[in-house]
Amino acid sequence: MPTAASRLSPVASPRFKALPPLSLYIHIPWCVRKCPYCDFNSHEVREPVPETRYVDALIADLEAALPLIWGRKVYTIFFGGGTPSVFAAASIERILAAVRARVPLSVDAEITLEANPGTFEAEKFRGFREAGVNRLSIGIQSFNPAHLKALGRIHDDTEARAAIDMARATFDNFNLDLMYGLPAQTPAEALADIETALAFAPPHLSTYHLTLEPNTYFHRYPPALPDDDATAQMQDAIETRLAAAGYRHYETSAFALPGRQARHNMNYWTFADYLGIGAGAHSKISFPDRIARQVRFKQPRQYMESAESGNAIQEQHDVGGHEIGFEFMMNALRLTGGFPLVLFEERVGVPLTVVLKQLAAAEQRGLIERDHQRVAPTPLGRRFLNDLLQIFLPEERAD
Repeated sequence: MPTAASRLSPVASPRFKALPPLSLYIHIPWCVRKCPYCDFNSHEVREPVPETRYVDALIADLEAALPLIWGRKVYTIFFGGGTPSVFAAASIERILAAVRARVPLSVDAEITLEANPGTFEAEKFRGFREAGVNRLSIGIQSFNPAHLKALGRIHDDTEARAAIDMARATFDNFNLDLMYGLPAQTPAEALADIETALAFAPPHLSTYHLTLEPNTYFHRYPPALPDDDATAQMQDAIETRLAAAGYRHYETSAFALPGRQARHNMNYWTFADYLGIGAGAHSKISFPDRIARQVRFKQPRQYMESAESGNAIQEQHDVGGHEIGFEFMMNALRLTGGFPLVLFEERVGVPLTVVLKQLAAAEQRGLIERDHQRVAPTPLGRRFLNDLLQIFLPEERAD
């Protein structure tokens, strides 16, 4: 019997001439302290972390997933969390060895690990590099002691600077995460953080506007944040300064020196495939005639038990034809330069005609610009990205 969703849309199931590139995401859910703004699947360390058992579970999870990706090359790996750097370098090395033994890994694969300045020493950096990690992403957030305290960070500004020095000495490629719109922050203070970061010449910078996400401490007990005019001023100043320093603003929150874009993140934004293993990890995997999404069990203990028994997947479904255009746009329209038209059919498996009506509406409102080769968000579309994406919502969600 047809579902309500299938009655809403005549869009056919996808048909792929070639499958998209594939990445691997590995989630390590523990952190030293849960930040009050964090809505990720992270768990504060309150007892010894079952590190060996969790690595065993990750390997079992990967083993069980192999039939879904058999023979496909993996181009990037990303260790996210939580704080993956709470694990020993030997554990990261064991995970990467297991990956290499089971899947074809590109010889120039980008392998990123997220780390926080307050959780490790110079020797641990070297250990991660020797384990095979070739890109570090450091959660600095701010260099201002008062703002770090307001954010509940466990490091101070001195540790932040020391961590970056360690990263520069060990890694050719690294990213610094910064936030703006912080409690009591002024535009001048936000720009001062950028100036401090630029002194280290990072290949890549991510700048995030602090938002009060549901199910966080800040959502329950909101701090006083700068108003919209102040945060808009911060954003404009940050974008202008980074452009002057030679950084390309290639995605909503990402800036890179030429050739230093995050390849793993670009895989997401171009609607390619990724296998996610670990507690709460998400996957998107294309097959010749469908796109499947999966979610692993979220709680670490339940995840480990499930992975050990041979099935860590809590939820899975195929992406419906009525959803597929929205899902693509939700990713690709984050790119400042937009996307080539041919990419839509390559990654979605259906012709561009299924979204022509929505593209025309977005263009009429001045949120995108397009020609016969490319679609890109305008500055207005980038500023009001949520409004732009709403145009592409599936019928049943647009109420």
